[in-house]
Amino acid sequence: QVQLVESGGGLVQPGGSLRLSCAASGSIFSISGMGWYRQAPGKQRELVATRTSGGSVNYADSVKGRFTISRGNARNTVYLQMNSLKPEDTAVYYCDVEVLGKTYWGQGTQVTVSS
Repeated sequence: QVQLVESGGGLVQPGGSLRLSCAASGSIFSISGMGWYRQAPGKQRELVATRTSGGSVNYADSVKGRFTISRGNARNTVYLQMNSLKPEDTAVYYCDVEVLGKTYWGQGTQVTVSS
């Protein structure tokens, strides 16, 4: 079993920055990838950014150039640096991890961009 704990969400003004963190614990002997998704009210969950264990990254077009996904020194952590935030970035952000072909999700952290 794998547990994920996210942190770093909150309320920020347009143009501001936030850094989300996600730490995985449990049976994480072979993490093949970690990533971030988000779900806004009334919308489907969508990919924000993913990172494979080999270092390949992928971003949604809507966040390219503004968001950066990175791995911590501890291989079980992943970060999402979000800059130049826009109101349309408002959503619950979820961390996911792929372990031995299974996907595990965190509980989500709310990000609200509003003046």
